[in-house]
Order: sequence, then structure tokens, then C-alpha cells
Amino acid sequence: MKKKDISRRSFLKKSTLAVTGTALIPSLLASKKVSAKDANKNKMFCYQCEQTMGGRGCTRIGVCGKTPEIAALQDLLIHTLKGLSIAAMAGRKVNISDVEVNRFTCMAMFSTLTNVEFDPYRFEDLLFQSVGLRDRMIQKVKAAGGTVDTSSDAVTLKLKPTLDGMVKQAKAYGLFSDPDVNPDIRSLQHLLLFGIKGMAAYTDHAAEHDQEDEGNYEYVHRALAALENKSLGADELLALVLECGEKNLRAMELLSLGNSGAYGDPVPTPVPLGAKKGKAILVSGHDLIDLEAVLKASQGKGITVYTHGEMLPAHGYPNLKARFSHFYGHYGTAWQHQRKEFDKFPGAILMTSNCIQKPKQTYKRNIFTTGTVGWPGVTHLSKKNLQPLIDQALELPGYPQDQPDMEVLVGFGHTAVLGVADKIVAGVKDGSIGHFFLVGGCDGVKKSRNYYTEFVEKAPDNSIILTLACGKFKFFKHQLGEINGIPRLLDVGQCNDSHSAVQIAVALTKAFDTDVNGLPLSFIISWYEQKAVAVLLSLLHLGIKDIHLGPSLPAFITPNILDVLVKNYNLTPIGTAEGDLKKILG
Repeated sequence: MKKKDISRRSFLKKSTLAVTGTALIPSLLASKKVSAKDANKNKMFCYQCEQTMGGRGCTRIGVCGKTPEIAALQDLLIHTLKGLSIAAMAGRKVNISDVEVNRFTCMAMFSTLTNVEFDPYRFEDLLFQSVGLRDRMIQKVKAAGGTVDTSSDAVTLKLKPTLDGMVKQAKAYGLFSDPDVNPDIRSLQHLLLFGIKGMAAYTDHAAEHDQEDEGNYEYVHRALAALENKSLGADELLALVLECGEKNLRAMELLSLGNSGAYGDPVPTPVPLGAKKGKAILVSGHDLIDLEAVLKASQGKGITVYTHGEMLPAHGYPNLKARFSHFYGHYGTAWQHQRKEFDKFPGAILMTSNCIQKPKQTYKRNIFTTGTVGWPGVTHLSKKNLQPLIDQALELPGYPQDQPDMEVLVGFGHTAVLGVADKIVAGVKDGSIGHFFLVGGCDGVKKSRNYYTEFVEKAPDNSIILTLACGKFKFFKHQLGEINGIPRLLDVGQCNDSHSAVQIAVALTKAFDTDVNGLPLSFIISWYEQKAVAVLLSLLHLGIKDIHLGPSLPAFITPNILDVLVKNYNLTPIGTAEGDLKKILG
């Protein structure tokens, strides 16, 4: 096997949009065509997540729970961030890069991800901040002798003074507000926009650790500004899309460095799924800094802290586990079950990042938000003052007795896996390890996601399953045994830990002197929201082919754009678990 060089330039040279579809994708998206006329006649239009209504778009209320009001405010916020980005790029031409502008742009973009911010008054604040920072940057540029292009009204827009006024104002800036855009160009614009959102979320997480890269901030501003450039064609947009994948790799690397620097490299750790008698706090989401703040605030108060959802991998960080004896186990599964699971939890709950669903009235007093997360009527806390969370935990009954249960293993980040690289290489060479499957990504409510459970169950006994993100909850309790002392199921971590999966793949390419496509490694990806879009773009940037994507294809990808991805990367919709395994393994 020889190393191959797959560059963005070679991709663009091969790609063309002068196609009408191929036999590889017959009618895959035929039922998903959305016209600007159809989109604009509705109260709202959003199709950024996998579960969008009917595989076409949410038009009355979001499947995620967002209202037309929130959808409109998000659209308006993104438009103002484009104006801020144009001003920021003008600033860079006169050697001005503003730290507050850089961080705010990514944080504000993060707030527009699926299942993050639902409070209209928080968006009102973000909108005023966005326009205020834009105008301040324009003044800085002028003072430095520079100029700002004002051809886009994103640069000159004046916000209406009231929330209702902003909602009405936003109608002009929806995803389909310009009916004259070519559908394939619009598809690329939206693929870029949703990729930027995911990359911005990772960048925001990393910035909390003071892990930052000026090049990433420059890209976010350049790419957002480019979305206001109506003259850009397919090749320019494709280049920006793939660059988003490149910059997202850096963002995830910075986040990995921040988490490991603060809490140590993850190590294999058993996590109890049971409970201890006593008061309880549940922490969900992704933000380890917020988890640490909870652990500090609850220390010595007779409260046990549990994780939920994508916080499960936090138990693998030794500097969290060793410092806090009341950091115990994991409760529940993935985000989409939270209404049922939170309703039964006998303590207080903190949501730290994307994943929140509309709380039931039965536990609304018990749930709190922090960071970018918000829900109307739910108390929002600063990590510097978590006392209301502590007080509520002490007021609630907690667990009346110990509830023992099984344990699951976490902590197989790249450092841990590469620590047994010699066993892995030897296993592949002697045939005891036949194949690696990365079965990871998002979970969700569709029954078709049971494909991922079935895939893992039917994978050959000589295969190793790497998994990350909340998609693991389809099979995280499965006991798959070991190969040469290596567990067959390796939990790499959160979606935020996708960098670890890439590092493992890169290390294997060096061990076997090949590229990723030459490894006995297959990517079986489930997607739901915009972080997953950014991760997919990172895999494409690396030149990885034959990715199996499901449970359905993005509604914002037109047949022609999908055709380009199929031709260049053999991006493949999932089929049946048995059929896909047979095809992969030959």
C-alpha cells in the first residue's frame, strides 16, 4: 500500500456542477426539493438538522422546539454577524484583530446551533452586541486609515428598537430570502454556513481554555463575509467548504489540548451506571469547565454529581476523577430521552451546552442552564455562582438508597489507544484484528437509527468498534469482549473529541505506511446537528472516502452537490447493516 496525496486543489479540478445526477444517487433527494417561494410563504423555514420536518424543513415550529420568533432572531443575528465579519476583515487589512470581536462571533454563532438557545431576550442582547461591535470596528478601521465595504446592508443595518420589531425585520434575512439564487449555489452556501456554526462551537469551547488560533478567527470572518458576496461561484464556495473542514480540525485540536491540559489525558475508566444514596446533581451537555465548576461548588455538601449524555466521557479525565470523590457515575442516555429521564431524576440538573429540549413542567424548577444554553422560564446561571443549583439539589429528595448497576468503560482517547499501538499493529498483521469501524456521531429519535445498533451487533468478532459522541448510546452497554486484551468497544469520547479519532487514524497510517483510505478502517457516521456537519467536512478535507452517512441525507444538499461528493469521495447513504458490512468487508 502506497501513500496518496489528496489535496483540495485536485478535488476542485475534478469537481463540476454541470451534472444532472448519476445512477449512484437515484431519487435520493427527489422528495426534498424546496423552492424559495414555498419557504418564504411559511412562518419560518429551517432545515439545518437531520430531523427537520419531513426531510424538507420546519415551517411552523422547529422539531427541536424553537418557535418562528426564535428562528427569525437567529436569522437576523447571523445577518448581523456577516456585517461584523466584513468589518473585522477590513480591520485585519489595517492590522487590527479584536479579541472581543473574535470570541463574540463564535459564541454568537454557537447560540444558533440546534438545541442551544431558545430565549428571545438572550437573542435581543446578542443582536445589540453584534451591531455595537460592528459599528465600533468600523470606527477603528476608519481611524487607522482603512475603509469598510458598505455594499451589503449587513454592514449598515439598524436594528429595530423592540423585540417584535426585530422579528418582523428578520423576515428579509431568512435562508431563502433571495429567490434568485441558483439552488446548487444556495446548497453550497448553506453547507458552508452550517459548517461554520459547528466549527464556531468547537472554537468557543477551546477559547474557554484560552486555546485560540488567529487563523481560525480570520477564517470564520472571511467565510461569513463571503456569504454576502453574491458573485462567488461553485468552485470558490467549495474551496471555503473544504477549508472549513481544515480549520475545524485545528479547532478540535485546540479543544483537545485545552481539556487535556486542564484535566489530564483521558485514561480507561469504569463508570457506574447506578446511583448512591443521597442528594444529587446531574450535569449534561459537553462543557468540562462547567462540570468542574459544579464539582467545586458542591464539594463537601453531601451531594453526588452524575453525568448525562455527552458528559459521560468526562469520567476518563484523571484530574477530575482524582480531585472530586463525589463525582460518581452516569445517569441516562442520549439527549432525545431527557424529558423522560430528567422527569425521574431526584435532584437538580444543569445543561452546559447544546442538547436542551423543552423541559416538562414537572421538573422545570429543577433544571438550570449556563453558558450559551437558554430556555424561557429556566434559571440561567453563571459558573461563578452556582448556588441556586446547589440549593435546589439540597431541597430535592435525592436517592433514598443505593441503586447498583453495571459499569461501562470510557477514556479511550488517542493517547490511551496509541499506548497499545504495538498490540493493534501485531493484531492486524497476524489476522486476529480484521477491521476497525468508527461508528459514531449523533443520536436521535428516528427508528432508522437502530441501524447503528444492528451494525455493531453484526460486526465480525475480530473487528474493533471505535465510537464517539452520543450515537454510542445505541450500544454503549453491549459487552463485546476483547481481542488480545484490547476491548472491542472503545469509547473515544464526546463529539468534541473527534480530534482523537483523527489522531488514531493518522497514527495507524504511519504504522502501516498508507493513507487513511488504505487502512482496514471504515467510517459509519450518524449526524444530527451542525457540529456533525463540521466534523464531516474535516473528514472530507482529509480526503477520506467511502463514508457511510445516515440515517438520512441533509435536506440542504441538492442532488447535484451530492453528486459531486459521491464522485469525489464516494459518500454513501447507509443501507442495511448486513448489506453494508458485506460491501465493506468484501
